[in-house]
Amino acid sequence: MRLKERERSQWFAYSEPVPTASFRLFCLPYAGGSAGTYRTWRNALAPEVEVCPLQLPGRGERFRESAFTAIGPLIKLLTDVVSDYLDLPFAFFGHSMGAIIGFELTHELIRRRRSLPRHLFVSGRRAPRLLREEPLTYGLSEAEFINELRRLEGTPSEVLNNSELLSLVLPLLRADFELIQTYQYIRRPRLQCSITAFGGMQDKHVSSDDLDAWRTETRGDFKLRMLPGKHFFLQDSESEILTTVAAAVQATLR
Repeated sequence: MRLKERERSQWFAYSEPVPTASFRLFCLPYAGGSAGTYRTWRNALAPEVEVCPLQLPGRGERFRESAFTAIGPLIKLLTDVVSDYLDLPFAFFGHSMGAIIGFELTHELIRRRRSLPRHLFVSGRRAPRLLREEPLTYGLSEAEFINELRRLEGTPSEVLNNSELLSLVLPLLRADFELIQTYQYIRRPRLQCSITAFGGMQDKHVSSDDLDAWRTETRGDFKLRMLPGKHFFLQDSESEILTTVAAAVQATLR
């Protein structure tokens, strides 16, 4: 049985059922991000594509809920959530943290022998098998953590300079940082679905080589697209991303 209407509206924010849909695109947020990032995507894609931004606990209307700090429990719950909506061909799109969530969600669907995505879109995140020794920052003092956010250039200055806003977003950011910084890659058979990787040409944290390494995770087609912008080129190059996504979806439906 599908989620009750209230539960559906919690998980699938900014998503409206499309009775004539022939494809679903599930969208996953970056650290500190929400489903709102993808709220306009349904207007830019073909009418037969049902865009389903997933609203994770701790953000948006769910800000009172505790955010997940480990990827395992989140993936198990997300698999339960999406399982009733896999009756159509579908794909996952995730930026940064969302790329890893989409990747792990695909592997969990394989483990449960469920329907699998036709395409995996990964954005602004190096391939998961690239191990790097990086300091854990989620447990830093507040001042140090804020400095780290400034260095990453992903949090608007109006948030960083507003103590009230900061008090609201810091717990979520710490939780998301812990989730992604404690993530452990597990080597498994390559995926069958195609992968498209997107990167920002001016991104100081994720290089084109980091993104190209995603090709080792699939037996299907792989494409790499480098676009103008820093780590959050997702906003700067949204139209280019959507053009690529639309073309890949149409190729899948042929």
